[in-house]
Amino acid sequence: MRKFAIGAAAALAVTGLAVPSANAAPASPDLAKLVTVKDIKRHLQNLQTIADYNGGNRAAGQAGFTVSTKYVVSELKKAGYKPTVQSFDFDYFQEKSPAVFGQTAPNKVDYKVGSDFSTYQYSGSGDVTAPAAAVDTPAPNTDGDSGCQTGDFASFPKGSIALIQRGGCDFAVKAANAKAAGAVAVVIYQKPTVADGPVGGTLGGPSTLPVIGPTYKVGAELVRLANAGGLTLHVKTDTLNEKRTAKNVIAETKYGSADNVVVVGAHLDSVEAGPGINDNGSGTSTILAIAQKVSKLGKKGIRNKVRFAWWGAEEEGLLGSEHYVTSLSAAQKTKIALNLNFDMTASPNGVRGVYNGSDPTAPHGSAAIQKTINDYYAKRKLPTVPSDFNGRSDYGPFLEAGIPAGGIDTGAEGIKTAEEAKLFGGKAGQPYDACYHAKCDRITNINWSLLDTNADGVAFAVQTFAKSTLPVNGEALRTGRAYAKPAPTAPLYRGGHLVR
Repeated sequence: MRKFAIGAAAALAVTGLAVPSANAAPASPDLAKLVTVKDIKRHLQNLQTIADYNGGNRAAGQAGFTVSTKYVVSELKKAGYKPTVQSFDFDYFQEKSPAVFGQTAPNKVDYKVGSDFSTYQYSGSGDVTAPAAAVDTPAPNTDGDSGCQTGDFASFPKGSIALIQRGGCDFAVKAANAKAAGAVAVVIYQKPTVADGPVGGTLGGPSTLPVIGPTYKVGAELVRLANAGGLTLHVKTDTLNEKRTAKNVIAETKYGSADNVVVVGAHLDSVEAGPGINDNGSGTSTILAIAQKVSKLGKKGIRNKVRFAWWGAEEEGLLGSEHYVTSLSAAQKTKIALNLNFDMTASPNGVRGVYNGSDPTAPHGSAAIQKTINDYYAKRKLPTVPSDFNGRSDYGPFLEAGIPAGGIDTGAEGIKTAEEAKLFGGKAGQPYDACYHAKCDRITNINWSLLDTNADGVAFAVQTFAKSTLPVNGEALRTGRAYAKPAPTAPLYRGGHLVR
């Protein structure tokens, strides 16, 4: 879920910003001390129980998510909040049975689901055996933009299966162009410039055609056979695409200026494969425990209203946070000072990643959030590394709206480097979380030591910005955005899914 760039343990310098000193005397009371691992563990255990009794997951559109929503609402009410539940419809996708993919001519070859190919999210259902034709194959060892233009299909034989290399545009564009050209199924295979493996991508919305994603090795061989003539493929997918409802849970502090709001968010849903206790029970439970203690800071400690949010359908493509942000008026958006996002804070082989607000495409003020968190850990002599704003979590819609963002995460399926292992311990060459998006993402998958120190950092950031957002936005009442919106870039991810 994360890609990390190695940095020094201390924060990156932010020139010209008056950031609150990490060496200042501890606030009284200290929110980081009020929130304990025991508090967070109770929530994690309850989320695990909810999943175990509701089909093994807490995925949006399923029973485990509905009960998880009720649990968060109940806990907030006990703490004195009046939470709001914001409902929205989304495109629900489920693969009802494993896909089938193979050659029927010139050879009889059956490919293995999971290792040789995977099904794209929102693929349609179908059982197709047909000739295959390669579409605008790029030069060797290049990404190219196969299938991105309608002209790429000028000579495509209708009724065929399209062989298209990943790269250059969204998968949805390639699939739509193939359908318009008369394809009966679409095979979008991996590009050669990344580690080879099946393409675990999303089409962003329902397709009527079967769409699968083989490895580059498989795809390149199929292109060779197609160009030689006589290649016939069998593609079978069994999927469900329908509208379902998900929810966001939102609650805000009694105290604090409503003209300068700190939004603290984490996604509540898991994937269908498992209970999602690290992803993202860890972030969910951490901010819930903080929400239950933050009132102890009192009116003097909460000068800016803190709005806690548990997003739904993040795993379907950041849908909950996107619904929330796009439903706000322009005036309401200007009243949000910043967004703090916490998605996976306890990866078993993790690192302490702090979102890289110094990225030049991030809204002004994001670097100050990064520096505030980094300074806190530098004081405690705990290392951090920058975590890329790569569009894979719920900060995305806030950044797109020009709202500064930051936060902490510990890594997903990415591989820990030797340098990171020296800084944080653990095993180099292994995933940050080997149970990412898997059945084994249970409470046994939690790095309690990392969760403990990360919870401290989350609490510190919440307490700091609840009192003052001066280095982020100047704390002036605004009629328009006081910081720059990032230059638009084509996202590589939506939620945990590749889109291009």
